[in-house]
Amino acid sequence: MINICAIKYFTWLSTVYQQQLHFLSMSASNQSPAPIIDNLSNLENPFRCTSFSASHYLSKQIPGADTDLEFTLKFLYSYNGSQATFNSYRRELERLLQWAWGIEEVSILSLKREHIEDFVQFCIEPPLAWIGTKNVARFKTRNGERVVNSDWRPFVVSVSKVEFRSGKTPSAKDFRPSQAAIKCIFTALSSFFDFLFQEGLVPANPVALIRQKSKFIRREQQSQVVRRISNLQWDYVLETAEVMAEMSPLEHERTLFIMNALFAMYLRISELVADERSAPVMGDFKKDRDGNWWFHVTGKGNKGRAITVCDQMLSALKRYRIHLQLPALPSINEQTPLVQKSRGKGPVTSTRQVRHIVQNCFDAAYKRMVEEGLGEDAEDLKAATVHWLRHTGISEDVKYRPREHVRDDAGHASMATTDRYIDSDMRERHESGRSKRVKEGR
Repeated sequence: MINICAIKYFTWLSTVYQQQLHFLSMSASNQSPAPIIDNLSNLENPFRCTSFSASHYLSKQIPGADTDLEFTLKFLYSYNGSQATFNSYRRELERLLQWAWGIEEVSILSLKREHIEDFVQFCIEPPLAWIGTKNVARFKTRNGERVVNSDWRPFVVSVSKVEFRSGKTPSAKDFRPSQAAIKCIFTALSSFFDFLFQEGLVPANPVALIRQKSKFIRREQQSQVVRRISNLQWDYVLETAEVMAEMSPLEHERTLFIMNALFAMYLRISELVADERSAPVMGDFKKDRDGNWWFHVTGKGNKGRAITVCDQMLSALKRYRIHLQLPALPSINEQTPLVQKSRGKGPVTSTRQVRHIVQNCFDAAYKRMVEEGLGEDAEDLKAATVHWLRHTGISEDVKYRPREHVRDDAGHASMATTDRYIDSDMRERHESGRSKRVKEGR
């Protein structure tokens, strides 16, 4: 953050300025810009500041740039209760600042509808110098000071897990934003300009004035296929987790519990780990007056929900707790972390660690299936991610349970989202139709 109301930032700003002098002497499109906004943990509260300076990031004076910075920081800081939203909006607004200041050389307060369209097109086809091939931190701490990470780029290209394992490496020339990424641009910018409008800084929201967003965002003719693993693959995954837990309980009883929780309760990975929003504990499993167990979680958008705990999930919980040398069932308001660190005390705080645990289980299940002659049936496990387990659990339950019950357990905002999971398994759909008869006798 650039914040001259805090004395400790003067030294940092001077360092950043020196690091960026060589950037400013070159064409903005031929050289990647430096990052502007640091992580939440390194930001001062902009609402308590009285002055802001954007001069360290400008090659020439731009009227209104200081105000740009001030209200960008205030807008972003308003999302300090949701790390994911902050990161998403920061990514889009930082690109907007870099484009407006470095390419157009104007204040974002002067942007019109046609500018926003140009910016979106820029994001679809950014200069190669602006594209990185790996995700890295914006800033590093060196000798107690925050300094620019020269490897950071505003855009990042990646390859799929399957491509990576086959030896393909990411190339800036292959950068193509997904439809979801383009939608994120419009969402972030529209929210931001609504904020600026409410503050009286712009006469209208230029994003809302774009009538033909379809030239950037394609309309899907059919609902997107839900990515999930097959029933056979899930059977192997769960059985593999059980085998791993039997062979190495100290390491893999936790693995088995995580796999059960992701599938049986449709948990998102963020709902398993502790962060600034919530810290899941064993006491979040609660029994009602009828003796039914529920898991209470703070989910997407900081919305709380109660999830049905099925009998087999309750058995999985008991097994995990007994391994931890705890009573079989949690007590009221018990504060034991839901997923504990393997070393030391406290909860797991990294979604990356959970992804690693799940990926190891997928890999082991894939290996078993191949060894047992089911290599073709195992292919999806090479591409599967943690979120596929949530999709798989919902897809299975929606076949047998009332849709509104599944909707509430999953935390879907509308029934339309739940309906996407109906007939989501294309294998089963094709299997049921493969042998249908068109003509008698054949």
